[in-house]
Amino acid sequence: MRAQLNFKYFFLFYVFFSCAPVFADAVLTVPPGFKIERIATVPKARSMVWGEQETLFVSTQFAGKIYAVTNIFSTKPLVQIVAEGLRISNGIAFYDGDLYVAEATRIIVYRDIEARLEKPGVPEVIIDNLPAEKLHSWKYLAFGPDKKLYVSIGAPCNICEVTNSGMIARMNPDGTDFEAYARGIRNSVGFAWHPLTAELWFTDNNRDLLGDDKPLDELNKADRPGLHFGFPFCHGAELVEPDADLAALGSCNESVGPVQELGPHVAPLGIAFYTGMMFPQSYKKQVFIAEHGSWNRSEKIGYRISLVRLDKAGQSSLSYEPFAEGWLQDGKVSGRPVDLLVAPDGSLLVSEDKHGAIYRISYTAGSIESE
Repeated sequence: MRAQLNFKYFFLFYVFFSCAPVFADAVLTVPPGFKIERIATVPKARSMVWGEQETLFVSTQFAGKIYAVTNIFSTKPLVQIVAEGLRISNGIAFYDGDLYVAEATRIIVYRDIEARLEKPGVPEVIIDNLPAEKLHSWKYLAFGPDKKLYVSIGAPCNICEVTNSGMIARMNPDGTDFEAYARGIRNSVGFAWHPLTAELWFTDNNRDLLGDDKPLDELNKADRPGLHFGFPFCHGAELVEPDADLAALGSCNESVGPVQELGPHVAPLGIAFYTGMMFPQSYKKQVFIAEHGSWNRSEKIGYRISLVRLDKAGQSSLSYEPFAEGWLQDGKVSGRPVDLLVAPDGSLLVSEDKHGAIYRISYTAGSIESE
């Protein structure tokens, strides 16, 4: 019965956003001196990663396709399909010339991909036994500073006890030495490493069906392996799970709380530390978050890029504020930001999966402060 309910929950979620009315592009707003513009169309654009030759690779999740975009900053970027027929291919990563793709149950790799964009060939399977229940079966993928491949494995439910899921795991590039790095994570679809401390930071989508205003979604950090972040017994900083059996599995005091609580049901996905040279000094090493937007709230929120400002040591949050807005206007949704990526020129790219767009945020006003 639980599996049937989880599938129904997942199916209604997917149908709602796949069949929702399409609204015209909204007027997007960014702080003074910044500019946001749509620079490419990639249907159902999700995760993004750069190749060594500045090819932008873009995943599509349910469409099962991977795109390569070349000459992204020209007036006519070339968008081509490099892989298709994949199963829930959300996560992608690039390492040593190769493109890694996370499907529902496996991770595959296309070797020497930028030399084979026209004919990538048959991918190599490096791991093929990942947990993949219907709900939260899409995975995020990235290489850490330790040259390990990290993958998120979401909980197969809205709220339930988990064993081999609800985690971020890591492995060698060839799939060996697979291990859980962090547990107690309901559904992380975005993580990155702090440029100074090399700590893993990640977003987490908290449980649904507790009302409009709770629980709050999360921005977390794991400064070492083996930490537990509270799911399913604790949500946000201190909200105890109302199901007594699940609450008995642990306590908020025994788990790691978020660095920053985000809005309730804003659905935080991709994050990026700004490491470029284009933005003003005050934005460097700060955290940008793509908020995909609420689906189960009576009044929609999210659908924006938010900014979490950190202290100089990169340890604590100083503020949580909007940065780019306009995809939600008068309750109508014209776009759903998914992933963020700092470009080689210092601009910030945003993927959006409702209309299938890649946006570029640039800064032009004034001079850049020195380090």
